[in-house]
Amino acid sequence: FNVGDYRRQLCGAQLPAEFYNPKNEEGRKSREMACNAALNDMMEYLQGGTGGGNATTSNDNNSTNTRVRVAVFDATNSTRERRQFILKRLQDAKIGCKKMFVESVCDSQELLEENIRTVKLRTPDYRDMDPDDAMKDFLQRRQNYMDVYEEVDERDGPHVKIVNSKRFHVCGIRGYLPLKVVHFVMNLHTLPRTFYLTRHGQSEYNVLGKIGGDSGLSANGVKYAKRLAVFAKEHIATVHHEEEQLNEDSPPANGESKTQTKKVTKTTERPCRLWTSTLRRTKETAQFIEHNILDEHEWDNGDRLDWFQFRPMARRNLDELYAGTCDGLTYKEIETIFPEEFAARQHDKLAYRYPRGESYMDVTLRLEPVAQEMERTREP
Repeated sequence: FNVGDYRRQLCGAQLPAEFYNPKNEEGRKSREMACNAALNDMMEYLQGGTGGGNATTSNDNNSTNTRVRVAVFDATNSTRERRQFILKRLQDAKIGCKKMFVESVCDSQELLEENIRTVKLRTPDYRDMDPDDAMKDFLQRRQNYMDVYEEVDERDGPHVKIVNSKRFHVCGIRGYLPLKVVHFVMNLHTLPRTFYLTRHGQSEYNVLGKIGGDSGLSANGVKYAKRLAVFAKEHIATVHHEEEQLNEDSPPANGESKTQTKKVTKTTERPCRLWTSTLRRTKETAQFIEHNILDEHEWDNGDRLDWFQFRPMARRNLDELYAGTCDGLTYKEIETIFPEEFAARQHDKLAYRYPRGESYMDVTLRLEPVAQEMERTREP
């Protein structure tokens, strides 16, 4: 429940920094209106409604809606008064959930400016604005919040404080889900990276229309695997960038002293990871990807280590949904042999679990460690 989205809907997107001035009474009322609208929707969601749309609440205990697990109230909440107001609203509504605040502190000027340019200036608030003007406006907006800012401490209850995405202060966190949230945010970082996702090449079971199994690739699947290896080498592992270079073939004309330059595209190799499932068809899809050693690659923390490029890592978490007693059948065969199971799956594909097999909800749960690992990694 992102308060910024509510504010843009209620008040418009491109509002000047003065709108966020704590002395601006009209702006303050408008911002409170957006905060309250988001809070009301979150409370409705926790109580069993749908909610309109992020402090974090987890529903481990005594909630009126047993299907809700986590709700995130995404706002600055920069004053203790505001934080206490949120807690009181939840208490008065008898929403029996665990509450925790997540505070991100950034006092590194270099990191702050990089975050503003790569994240904040891409929001609707600064669309089509001159980057320098947008930067100046956002810094003034930030100063308006700083003028009234009160850091989160023990008086606010359970919380985790993140400092420059490197240091973490955890206070009073209890319970399974709150600790899961802490573990997740401790794996976050601000370094940009790209994830490339591909299905396996066509398998022998794909040709026959069968689900599951552990068949190898068809002839077309092998062709795809070879093309994927070329793409991995030329696009994933290779960074293309332009540099200015002296143009020795074009000396200054008519006695001019200005040196002529030209743009040259250069390439460098970057470290990359390779994850597959444990199934034969996915390993065979990755079989032609080249592996080499990057000598003494320097990491963001200053370490210099050799890197094994595209080291194969087979993860059982990534295996395809297991169809149990239906594994190896076509959907037509399932409809004929197990008509009730076929109908149940058609009714609710997300929650349906194959006999002695899995549901998509089961797959979601086993993918959680992979999501954590994806947040932790710094390489494509």
